[in-house]
Amino acid sequence: MYAALWRILPGPAWLRVIILLVLAAAVLAALITWVFPWAADTFLPQESTVEQ
Repeated sequence: MYAALWRILPGPAWLRVIILLVLAAAVLAALITWVFPWAADTFLPQESTVEQ
């Protein structure tokens, strides 16, 4: 998968590295902004009690 992505990207190696870093930052920002809050609201119980 990574080799295919590397071959698809245009430009010299230094430009490919910059493009991949920008893409990774965008994916991370999308995860933090939308996916993680949605998953926390959807899958984690809101009220839980611990009995001793």
